[in-house]
Amino acid sequence: MAAQLLDGNVVAQGIKDAVAKEIEALKARGITPNLAAVQVGDNPESKMYIGMQKKNCESMGITYNLRPLPTDTAESGLIQYIEKLNEDKNVNGIILQMPLPQGINPRNIQRVISPRKDIEGVNPANMGMLFYGSQKIGPCTALSVMELLKSTGENLKGREAVVVGHSEIVGKPVAILLLQWLMDSPTVTVCHIATRDLELHVRRADILISAVGKPGLIKSEWIKEGSIIVLVGIKRMPDGTAHGDVDFEQASAKASWITPVKGGVGPVTTAILLRNTLEVTKRQLE
Repeated sequence: MAAQLLDGNVVAQGIKDAVAKEIEALKARGITPNLAAVQVGDNPESKMYIGMQKKNCESMGITYNLRPLPTDTAESGLIQYIEKLNEDKNVNGIILQMPLPQGINPRNIQRVISPRKDIEGVNPANMGMLFYGSQKIGPCTALSVMELLKSTGENLKGREAVVVGHSEIVGKPVAILLLQWLMDSPTVTVCHIATRDLELHVRRADILISAVGKPGLIKSEWIKEGSIIVLVGIKRMPDGTAHGDVDFEQASAKASWITPVKGGVGPVTTAILLRNTLEVTKRQLE
C-alpha cells in the first residue's frame, strides 16, 4: 500500500480562497481587518514567523501591524499593553509572538487577551468554548489537524484515534475537537510522556496524530495498515532537514493517508490564522 498524500497546501488554499472572498466583501463596506502582532524582544526564530505572517496577511488584504516591545519589558507592562490593544477599536485581532523572554508567564498574557480579539484561540474562554462545540475560534494547529482529516472524506465513526502529545495548543484541543463530531466521532486516546506502553496504543490507531517533535519516537513497525497519519511534531535538524515523530517514507508504505513533513500541517495552520482573524472581525461587527 502506498499512502495518499494529505497535501496541506491544497487544503490551505481552499481556506484562503474562502477567506479572501469574505474579506473582499468586508472591504466593499469600508472594513479592513487589522491584526496587531506583539513581539517582546528580538528572537531570530520569531522574526521568521513574523515575516511569513505579514506576507500571508497582506496577500489576503489583512492589515498586519507589528508591535515590537523591548526585551526588558516586565510582565505587568506587557499586560497593560495588551489591555490597551483590547480597548483599541482599530485593532480587530491580537497575536502574541513566542517565545517570550524569561520572567513572563505566557498563560498570564494569554488570559488577558480579549476573547473577542484572540485569533490564536488561547484565551481560557475560547478554550472553554471547545467543550460546547463552538470551535470557529480555536488553536490554529489543532483546527488545521481537523481540516486535514475532513479533507480525506473518510468516515471516522467509531474508529480508534490516538493523539501523541498533550499540549494545550495541539494535543488537548485536538482530542476535544475529535469528540465534537458527535455521531461521527472516533474513540480517542491521548498519550503523553507518562504513557507506559506507547507501542500498544499506536498499533491500534486507525488515526494517528503525533505532536511531540521527537524524531524516531514512533517506530514504523508500530503503524497500523491503512491508518491515517497526521504529523504535527516536526523537528528541524542542524543540517537543515526536518523530521517528524515517525519516519515518513516507512510510514507511507503502511498508511492510507499521511501528511508530508513539509507542506502538511504548517500551511493549513497559517490559513486558519487568517480565518480566525476574519472570524473575530465579523464577531466585532455583530
